[in-house]
Amino acid sequence: MASLGPLFIVTAICISTGNAGFVVVQCSSENVGQYGQQSLLECVVRPTKDATDTQIRVVTWKKEGDEEALLVFHNGQTTLQPGYKFAEPSWDNKNMNVSLLVTNTAVKNAGIYTCMVVTNSGDEKSDIRLKVTAKYSVPVIHSRPEKITRTADGTLICDADGGYPQGEIRWFVEDKTDWTRSSKMEVTVTENGLLKLTSKLPLLHGSIFSKYTCVVYNASGGKEDEAIYKVQDRPEGQEGGRVLGAPASKIVAPVVVIGSLIIGLLLLLIYRRRNQQARRHSTAPLMRDHREVSQEEADYDRDNSQTTDKEFPGGQV
Repeated sequence: MASLGPLFIVTAICISTGNAGFVVVQCSSENVGQYGQQSLLECVVRPTKDATDTQIRVVTWKKEGDEEALLVFHNGQTTLQPGYKFAEPSWDNKNMNVSLLVTNTAVKNAGIYTCMVVTNSGDEKSDIRLKVTAKYSVPVIHSRPEKITRTADGTLICDADGGYPQGEIRWFVEDKTDWTRSSKMEVTVTENGLLKLTSKLPLLHGSIFSKYTCVVYNASGGKEDEAIYKVQDRPEGQEGGRVLGAPASKIVAPVVVIGSLIIGLLLLLIYRRRNQQARRHSTAPLMRDHREVSQEEADYDRDNSQTTDKEFPGGQV
């Protein structure tokens, strides 16, 4: 759900200045409002048991430092400054609820207010301190240069705005180690009186962590929100020669191609080896038959030679 603006916590502290007569003005100690909506400063006139038929003659609301009153009721007429009015729409001089309504709370509304009431049974006034706080926006981290790696110096910058009063930005590395003392924070006042916090954290190569967290705290020390920045180990998302976050298809496809080539080469080698073995087996009988024929021819020539020598001694025919 979209927010209408920063959340303002309005705290009203009532400080009584004494009682003159038979009336007491009681104010709430704390009130809460939202920016762009109405904030209530609650005060009620309480007549004592000795007062009878109490009627209000004058009501005056004034803020310390302002010359003109914010609200005045006198002689049955009410005069108002823009942004202020009675909390009761149909208020009259018999209504003991004299609460002031701030119609659009802003930082400038912070301060001390005085409510003075005059009745037919006496008069009294009380001071109310109005405190205004605003929630800071979700922090945003950007870097210089745009891509920071562990091999070069850089700077992380964390911004959070729209808050009040001044809060703090803290840095943590690896989720637990406080690195705030190495940073420098600047505070800028915006046109509407709210504050912008900017914290710069320098990074030195050789001592750069993989994860940095920027946390925003309000003026009371409460954590409001955080942002996380992760440092790449290599440019272009590379680490140790491998690509970080590469799609599975880009990794599997080359593996399949290389595997197919290896299998093809193995099949080719097996095929060639089998062919060579087949040739050796096919030529072996022929060589054996040739040797047998040659041996028979040699035996035949030898036998013929011996017969001739016997029939024709001396070699003469």
